[in-house]
Amino acid sequence: MTLLGYLFLFLISSLGCEINMRKNKHQTIAIVLIMVFGFIVFYIGTDGFQAYTAETARSLQLEKERPTFPEVTLEDSKERAYTFSEFEGKYVMLTFIYTACTDVCPQLEMNLNEVYQQIPKEYLGDDIVFLSISFDPDRDDISALQKYSHYFNADEETWRMTRVPDKQELQNLLDAFGVIVIPDGTGNFTHNSAFYLVDPDGKLEEIMDYTKTDEAALKVNATLDKKAGE
Repeated sequence: MTLLGYLFLFLISSLGCEINMRKNKHQTIAIVLIMVFGFIVFYIGTDGFQAYTAETARSLQLEKERPTFPEVTLEDSKERAYTFSEFEGKYVMLTFIYTACTDVCPQLEMNLNEVYQQIPKEYLGDDIVFLSISFDPDRDDISALQKYSHYFNADEETWRMTRVPDKQELQNLLDAFGVIVIPDGTGNFTHNSAFYLVDPDGKLEEIMDYTKTDEAALKVNATLDKKAGE
């Protein structure tokens, strides 16, 4: 149960006690004070009611810190190798995936495709690039990345399927962006999933809920429109 759930049960319990003890004025005042104190603690502890879960709290903290995309060498489905400076001056919409995934990753990429389709063509490539990064470089070789690109109709230019071959560089990237990847012992991984928007200076700008594609597209387009108007 989340902290919000516990607080809700606490409030209901306190109200019940208040009803049963309404004749006792001092006890009623004490209960009200406890409720107010609990409300204040919850407000502070959840960053103004925003961080209801550990994952949300982690995302909010990362957005405040705005980490820079670390120095890593990417390899893509076209067998090109480059650093993140390849995208200097552009926004980059990121996801972290592995192609053998059969549950959240396909949905994550389908949702990313929905966002991609809502970006005006004049922005794609010049102002923003979409990037899917595999955290399973041993299995996700060039051939696997090519198949994944074709599966999701990625054009391999404005939307690229990539991997980070160097394990230490990969871990540095995952750590910097708060991506948790846990092997399950069967060749698969438990991991968190989101859309990550990186600004033209290589800094993390926002982490978005990957299930809210229209909302994500609106945010990205508003950001691009603002940049175009500067």
